[in-house]
Amino acid sequence: MPERSPRPRIIAIANQKGGVGKTTTAINLGAALAESGYKTLLVDLDPQSNASTGLGIGHELREYTTYDLVLEGVELQRVVQDCGVEGLCVAPGTTDLSSADVEMVSMERRSFLLRNALRHPDTDALGLGFMLIDCPPALNLLTVNAMVAADSVLVPLQTEFLALEGLSQLMLTLRQVRDTANPDLRIEGIVLTMYDGRNKLSQQVAGDARETLGGLVYETIVPRNVRISEAPGYAMPVIGYEPESKGALAYRALAKEMLGKQAQITS
Repeated sequence: MPERSPRPRIIAIANQKGGVGKTTTAINLGAALAESGYKTLLVDLDPQSNASTGLGIGHELREYTTYDLVLEGVELQRVVQDCGVEGLCVAPGTTDLSSADVEMVSMERRSFLLRNALRHPDTDALGLGFMLIDCPPALNLLTVNAMVAADSVLVPLQTEFLALEGLSQLMLTLRQVRDTANPDLRIEGIVLTMYDGRNKLSQQVAGDARETLGGLVYETIVPRNVRISEAPGYAMPVIGYEPESKGALAYRALAKEMLGKQAQITS
């Protein structure tokens, strides 16, 4: 069993472009970390709440949600729900989050609402090793809240046309958060997703990303894999749905690589 740090490591998974594998990465990286012995909480901050649904927490099962956590001050312990994956729990999302930006505008220290909720001393009772925040596909106040709350930001980048477009705006937002609210925020890494090795465009985008972003890009690449796409329909991560599929192996490898990098940073 891995040794627990004093508080869980908080990672925001963010990209303002939709369809890049953000929620898929949140679900499956969370499951891989749990499988590695780290109790992990997935914080669903996306109004679409596909991470919650993809882990079997339907709308009718959500007594409290991240809307209540951020805007109503409900304690994290009351929001968290178990899912069918051992070691993985969820703070479910809701469509109510779509109005959160407007509601937060007049609130004091509005960028710190999620940070205060996730870093409250009472959350230690959950015994977590990691919190993964599935951000909305927008650079809005919810995403800023996630970055202010987080230790680092993980960016999924699909190996498709115009993949790098918009990344500069995400990095600018990250720098602004670092300069104004969270000086310790860093880039956890960039993970290439939806990779098709038979496709020259995928190969070119992967090469361009490594050339442009260097060591920020993980060695592990998540392939385009039908099992990854099928798993949410069965309310399971791909690791549980098809444990030996290419998708499951990739997310296990990503978790291992991420844990290895963190061990180097803290040693």
